[in-house]
Amino acid sequence: MGFVEEIKRSLTVAPFECAWGEELRFGQPGRGCVAFEASAQNDVTLVFRQQPGSQHYHYKMDSSRHYTVILGSHRNKRLRIEVDGSTVVDVAALGLCCSSSFQAYWISIYDGLISIGQGRHPNTNLLFQWLDPDPNPNVQYVGLSSWDKHVGYRNVSILPAAPRNSILWNHIKHAYADSDQRLCCGKRGFRDDSDQRLLADFLESWDFSDAVFVVGIERKVVPAHKIVLCASGDFPFQIADGATIELPSVSYPVLHSLLEYIYTGSTQIAEWLLSSLLELSSHFKIKSLVKCCEEIIDCLEVDNKLSESGRILKLSGSGFQDHKFGSFPLKAPVDAQKIGQFLANGKHSDINIHVNGHGLVAKGHKLILSLWSVPLAKFMYYGELKLDTRDITSVLVELLLLSDQFAVTVLQFECCKRIMECLSEDTVCSVLQAVSSIPSCKLLEEVCKRNFATHFDYCTTACTDFVLLDEATFKDILQHCDMTVTSEERVLDAILTWCMGTCETFYWTSLDKLLRTSTPEQLFGERLSAIDTLLPLVRFPLMQLSMLKRMERSNLANQIQVFRQLVAEAIEFSHAGHWTPTSYECDRFQHRRSSYKELQYISDGDSNGVIYYAGTSFGKHQWMNPVLAKNITVVASSPNSRHTDPKALVSKNYQGTCFAGPCIEDGKKLSWWMVDIGQEHQLMCNYYTVRQDGSTTFMRSWVLQGSMDGRNWTSLRVHDDDATICHPGQFASWPIIGPPALLPFRFFRVALTGPAAGSVPNAWNLCICFLELYGYFR
Repeated sequence: MGFVEEIKRSLTVAPFECAWGEELRFGQPGRGCVAFEASAQNDVTLVFRQQPGSQHYHYKMDSSRHYTVILGSHRNKRLRIEVDGSTVVDVAALGLCCSSSFQAYWISIYDGLISIGQGRHPNTNLLFQWLDPDPNPNVQYVGLSSWDKHVGYRNVSILPAAPRNSILWNHIKHAYADSDQRLCCGKRGFRDDSDQRLLADFLESWDFSDAVFVVGIERKVVPAHKIVLCASGDFPFQIADGATIELPSVSYPVLHSLLEYIYTGSTQIAEWLLSSLLELSSHFKIKSLVKCCEEIIDCLEVDNKLSESGRILKLSGSGFQDHKFGSFPLKAPVDAQKIGQFLANGKHSDINIHVNGHGLVAKGHKLILSLWSVPLAKFMYYGELKLDTRDITSVLVELLLLSDQFAVTVLQFECCKRIMECLSEDTVCSVLQAVSSIPSCKLLEEVCKRNFATHFDYCTTACTDFVLLDEATFKDILQHCDMTVTSEERVLDAILTWCMGTCETFYWTSLDKLLRTSTPEQLFGERLSAIDTLLPLVRFPLMQLSMLKRMERSNLANQIQVFRQLVAEAIEFSHAGHWTPTSYECDRFQHRRSSYKELQYISDGDSNGVIYYAGTSFGKHQWMNPVLAKNITVVASSPNSRHTDPKALVSKNYQGTCFAGPCIEDGKKLSWWMVDIGQEHQLMCNYYTVRQDGSTTFMRSWVLQGSMDGRNWTSLRVHDDDATICHPGQFASWPIIGPPALLPFRFFRVALTGPAAGSVPNAWNLCICFLELYGYFR
C-alpha cells in the first residue's frame, strides 16, 4: 500500500520525528500545495526540503535549504515560519490547533510565496502569507513532523499551487510594501508562465490590424485595431471604407502617445506637444486622456512653467474599471462594457465562431481572442464569467475543458471555484468524468470524490451515470475515508452495475438470475477483469449471516471465484465470533467510519424512530423528552404558547390541543412544525409518522421536507388532498420512496400547504401532537 493511501486514513508522528514519502512531493519544484487534517495540542509542523529526510530527522538540524512551518507554536499561541532553521515569521495565532478533533489546513508554496490557511479547500480561509525575498526554487518534498507531542495526520493530499494570476491572487496581501514591484516585470505589466498576451503587445502591430492612421506630411502609416479604438473613444469607422483615418496635421509622436495610452493605460510626451495631444484626444473623445492632459496643463499654468521645453511628461490613467481578475488584459481606457456590446451586436467582427450542432454562435474579434489564446467569448470580452443560471454546471465544465486545452489559467481556476460552489449529488458524476483527466484540477477532483463517497447511495441509485467513470476513479471512491453507505449490499450492487456498464441498475439477486443462462464473460465483457479488483472492496463480513448463506449458494459464487472466496471468508469470520485472528485486521473486516444506524419503522407510535432515539441521548440512558434534554430542537411557524409547545410534539403523551399557526413565507401562507436533530447528526428519512391532536381540524395538503441548513428545503413526500387522517387522536404513517430517501438531512418539517378540513372553514392550523422520523441515522 502506498504511503499517501496509508495516511489518508491516519498517521501519528512521534515527538521530534518526521514522516516522508516519495508520494509527498510537489509535481513541480518550488510550486505546490499540501492539504491535510491534523490532530494535536500544538506544534503541527511541516518541513519542505529539496530531498526527503529520515524518520528521525529533526528540522533544526537540517543543513540543506528548507522551509519549516509550525502551526500552534509556543503552546498553541503562535504561527512560525523558519528558513534554513532561522525564524523569519513569528506571529500571534491563538488556538490554531485543537486536540479534540482533526482540523483541516493547507499550505501552499509558489516561487517563495508561502500561504497558510484553514479548511479543506486551498486558497480559502487564508490565515497568513509571507514572501521569501530569496526564494528556494527547489523545495519539493513535504515532511510531516512534530515537536514535543504526538501529532496525528490524515487525508493528506499533494495538489498544484495556485499561480499568482489566479482569481484569488487579488486578495493576497504581502508582507512587503513594495511587493507589487516584485510581481511586475517591465513597464507593460504583470508576466508569468501562462504566455498570456497583453493589449500592449499589439501597439502599432500589424497582427490582426484592421485599421490604419496616415499621419503627418510624410504620410506615415500606423496600424491599429478598430475594436480597441472604438472601445476607447469615438473613431469614424461607420462609413463603408472607414478603415483609414487621415491625420495630415498631426505629427507621429502625438499619435504614438495617444495610441500608447489606449493600448497600455499610460504614455509619455514632450511638454511642448502636450497641447496637441489634448486636441487629438478631444477630437476622438478619449475622456480619460483629455482629463489627464487638462490636469497637467492646469498644474503647469498655476506654476507659470508652461513652455515649449523638451521636458518629458508622464501621463497615466487611474481609477478605471476594476475587473475581478488582475490579469485581465484590457486596460484603461478601453471600456470592457463596450467590448461586450461588440460581442453582442457583432460590430467590427473579423471572425465567425461556429459550434457543431449549434451553428453560428458568435461574431468575434481575433485580437480579443488572441489575448487569451482560446475561443471563450464571454469571459474574454468581459473579464468575468457571465453565465445563465440554467444548467450552469455543464457550461462550467465545458469552459473548464477549453481553458485547460488552451492554457487560460485564470479562467480554469474560476471555473473550478464556481463548480465547487454549485456542486451537487446530481452533477458530481459528470464533473468527475471531465476533471479526472486534467492534472491541474486535482483539488476539484478530490472534492468530487468526497462528495460522491459521502452520498454514495444516492449517486449510485438516483441515476447510473457513475458507470461512465473510469476504473481508477471509481476505485478511489470505494476506498475513500468518507465513504458512507446504508449497507454493504449497496456497495456490491454498485460494483456489479459498474462492471455491467449499462444504464440500468443491477442488484446482485437480478444478476444472479442472469447467470443461469449467461456467462460472466458475456455479462461483463471487457470489465470482467475489474471484478477481481473491485469486489474485495465490499465489506462482506459486515453483512448478515443469512444473507451470506444465500450468496454462498448463488450462481455468482459458482461462476466468479473471487466472489466465492470473499463470501466464504466472511462466513468464517462470522462463525469465529470475537476470537478473530490478526489477519482480520484489513479494511473489509472493519465498520466504515461514517456508517449509518438503521432506525426502522415497525408500527405507529413505536420506539424505533430518531426522535425517540434522541430522547435516550442516542442509546446512552433511559428516555426523557429530547427537547428538555437539549438533544434536538423543535420550532413552530407560530410563537410558543400553551397550545403551541415544542416539547409536547415529541413527548410520548397524547395532547388534546397542539397546533402550529400560519405564517407568511415568500408571499404564501404556511404552517409548519420543524425538528432539528442536531449539528452532528443526519438522517436519510425513509418513513415518518404523525398523530392528530384532539381536534377535528384535519390536514389534507401538506409536505414533509428536509434541509441541511434550515433555509433551503427538499420535498421528501408531497400530499395533495390526502384524507388519511379523519378522526381525533389518529396515528398515520407514510414511506419516503425514490432518490429523496437517499439524501441525508439535519432539519425536517411537516408543512401545511393548503387549508385544513374541519368545522372551521379555511383553517390553517397544523393540528398534530406527535411526529416521528425513521431511516438511516448518523
